Amino acid sequence: MPLVILAILIAAGGALVLQNSLMARLSSQTSSILVALVLNSAIGLMVLSALLIGRNGLQGLAEVTGNLRGTALLPGLLGSFFVFASLLGYQKIGAAGTIAVLVSSQLGFGIALDYVRSGSEGPAAMVPSLLGAGLLVAGAIIVAANRL
Repeated sequence: MPLVILAILIAAGGALVLQNSLMARLSSQTSSILVALVLNSAIGLMVLSALLIGRNGLQGLAEVTGNLRGTALLPGLLGSFFVFASLLGYQKIGAAGTIAVLVSSQLGFGIALDYVRSGSEGPAAMVPSLLGAGLLVAGAIIVAANRL
């Protein structure tokens, strides 16, 4: 893996921890967790729209509206659910417990998706991934056990 991509992924992990911490604080100061979620989505939409317009002009927005289909809406709903679950986890079980559960569950589902998509790899090829996932799940249990 190129070092630049690794650095971006590490930075994104840190940014996610900071984002969720700030959103948890904001939601504790407002009437509903939804306020923080709406602000998060609205700011993200504004920044991404500005970047798209800066790159492609108004044609970029036309492309967005031209691609509004049911299958294009599902990722936004799933992303909003992820942010909601993360924020709820930060509030109820803390950052470390939330991250441990999210990362281990993502890895498990990711391994399953890779297995289904590969088609050619037999179960034996999955042993290292499954062993790593098992260790990560064990770590997640240790980290989150006293918080759940």
